[in-house]
Amino acid sequence: MSETWMWAVGLVGSILFFAAIEGLAFRHPERQWTLSKTIAYIGATWPLSIWICGVFAGGLAVHFFWHWCPAGIPISGG
Repeated sequence: MSETWMWAVGLVGSILFFAAIEGLAFRHPERQWTLSKTIAYIGATWPLSIWICGVFAGGLAVHFFWHWCPAGIPISGG
């Protein structure tokens, strides 16, 4: 529980950073380069990048959640 604040700060910081960048993009419509437009541009330019992002996200999920059981929490199903 003592490290929970770090995750909360990271999550809030990520949300604020994303909101700030997207806010700047929407404030200047002449150069509106949002995250969605960036992903679409990269995917159209290099289609393999979409697969690589999926593999990266899947690898992180496996890394974080495979055989993960914190102390004091019973394992489901036996």
